[in-house]
Order: sequence, then C-alpha cells, then structure tokens
Amino acid sequence: MNSNSKQKEFDKRYLQMARIWAQNSYCKRRQVGAIIVKARMIISDGYNGTPEGFENICEDENNKTKPYVLHAEANAITKVAKSNNSSDGGTLYVTTSPCMECSKLIIQSGIKRVVFSELYNKEEGLRLLEKAKIELVHLKID
Repeated sequence: MNSNSKQKEFDKRYLQMARIWAQNSYCKRRQVGAIIVKARMIISDGYNGTPEGFENICEDENNKTKPYVLHAEANAITKVAKSNNSSDGGTLYVTTSPCMECSKLIIQSGIKRVVFSELYNKEEGLRLLEKAKIELVHLKID
C-alpha cells in the first residue's frame, strides 16, 4: 500500500470518528463533529453546541440556531488551546466544511490541512482556506 492510499485510509477513519463524535451534539438541525490530529495522534475533539454552563438547547422556538452556539471546529480549537498541545501543523477532520468564522480560527491555529465529508451551504470559508494555502480534502464517506 503506497503512502497516498494509506493516508486516504487514515483520512476515512478519522472522518468516521468525527461523525461518531458529532452524535454528542444536542443540536437538532445539524450535528457536526471535529477532530484535530497531529503526528497520527488525536489532540482535540469537538462538536457543535452551546458554551459550558449553558442549557444544551441549540435552537430557539422558531427552530433557528441560537447565536451563541459554537461550531465543532471552534470547540476543538479552543479545547486544544486549553491543553498543553499545539494544533500548529495539524489536520482538522470535520463532518461539514468550515464556515467563514471557523476558517479564520483554523488559519490562526496553524492547522495546515482540513478534511471534510459534507459541504456547508456557504463555501466562502473554503475560499478563505484556499487563499491561506491550507490543503483541503473533500472526502465523502458512507
């Protein structure tokens, strides 16, 4: 097995793990999971949801996402910031492609590669990551 096919297998497995992690989300409209990997070691994880100390209800009475709900990528990046690890040079695996705000955090955190399985309804975040020369891999998984 060459290194490209081996990397693709790792990418699939980490995305599957992110999908499983998304199941921790209390959000009803969309559950998103993220994992940050560096040197084949998971250094952080996250899923979309409310900040610590808030009720675990993501949508308001009109089924709109509450403005303070954090995205999975933001949760994973802020979680690694609280640890002794560094995301610099790491890979972010996320079930849905990043939005603009999360893309800014990805750039600032030093992540060099983003692997995702589903496209978010807006692609401006991906365009920003491309501009920052971050490797993007769209990998659909079953």
